[in-house]
Amino acid sequence: MESIIPLLEQAQQATSAIKTFPDQQKQQLLRRLGVYLQEHIHEIVSANRQDLERMPDTDPKKDRLLLNETRIRQLAESLTDIAKLPDPSNQLLSEKRLDNGLLVQKRTAPLGVVGVIYESRPNVTVDVAALCIRSGNVCVLRGGTDAFYTNTCLVALIQDVLAEFKLPKATVQLLPADRNLVMELLTAVKYVDIIIPRGSQQLINFVRDNARVPVIETGAGVCHTYVERTADLQQAGIIVTNAKVTRPSVCNSLDTVLVDRAVAADFLPLLAPSLQAYNVEIFADETAYPILEKAGYPYLQHATPEDFGREFLDFKCSVKVVEGADEALSHIRHYSSKHSEAIISADAAISERFMNEVDAAAVYVNASTRFTDGGVFGLGAEIGISTQKLHARGPFALEKLVTEKWFVYGNGQVRN
Repeated sequence: MESIIPLLEQAQQATSAIKTFPDQQKQQLLRRLGVYLQEHIHEIVSANRQDLERMPDTDPKKDRLLLNETRIRQLAESLTDIAKLPDPSNQLLSEKRLDNGLLVQKRTAPLGVVGVIYESRPNVTVDVAALCIRSGNVCVLRGGTDAFYTNTCLVALIQDVLAEFKLPKATVQLLPADRNLVMELLTAVKYVDIIIPRGSQQLINFVRDNARVPVIETGAGVCHTYVERTADLQQAGIIVTNAKVTRPSVCNSLDTVLVDRAVAADFLPLLAPSLQAYNVEIFADETAYPILEKAGYPYLQHATPEDFGREFLDFKCSVKVVEGADEALSHIRHYSSKHSEAIISADAAISERFMNEVDAAAVYVNASTRFTDGGVFGLGAEIGISTQKLHARGPFALEKLVTEKWFVYGNGQVRN
């Protein structure tokens, strides 16, 4: 394809239909889509297998790419959850009558055409489509080449259901994976209202640096957990292990453990067996290394400066011993990607200081960073976790897929 402009024109035209689509029918459409996906599980799994076969087993993104029967059923269930959420568009935010008789209302309105550029994760295809339909938006999806067959299959199924409900198929479109066409999407200010990149820091930087269309970043996650000297060490071990091993390929998984020097000799040997059970490779600083070496930890490396501020997305993490809360906060300030950060502590004052000082979309006391998720927070599915501060921060979910619009009702008023 030489140009995607004709596809973007179709997307822009489709906004009229989805904006005026009744709320009850949106709910019915999403429930029907959930059923339809389950009816075509084997077709989806077969397409996904074609993608998986092209990716080496050693690639940490392979888990992100996988869509098995369980995950497809979970996707279908999430569609029902999204259908139950209130429509965020056309909500009255404020209303006042001016002295001249004008009635001025501020309401929410759909963003319009939402462009999403993402890597590996085909579940994003369904999540974004559902969120955009529910909020009255059109979406144009540019997935990665590694999920080409899965995304093609999913969008075809989504478009089948759109057709059942007499909505244009252009309401949800999958753009060609040709990299040469990405710049055309990023600069299509006439047709696309917002671009959301979801993937590696390299992808996000490229979109931010080259887009003329407004961008909302769903940032990479460099996530820390600070084990403070008053922490319950047994609890800390469970939390750190959960944050690292449950799904290491996702953005809310732990990358760096910061351990207070006062408890390092006790905590690290306690932590070691639970990480060793998952063959986690530890990149330890000069203080942590001999402690873990003495504990007989087999997957141990000397940390380099590059191992801090690094998003591992794998069964790997770095460990640094710090001299109290001041150094921990300084380290996080320097290396954090402002996604999710946690402290394990029994000191309420230090915990509160941590919560207030750490600049991140989500901060935790005595809990795993793995909870940073739109579904977990009761927002339904999400497009990603926004690490910036304008328009949205944290889970970029249904409630943020709208903007504001002013409605002014008059009776012949003119301005002097």
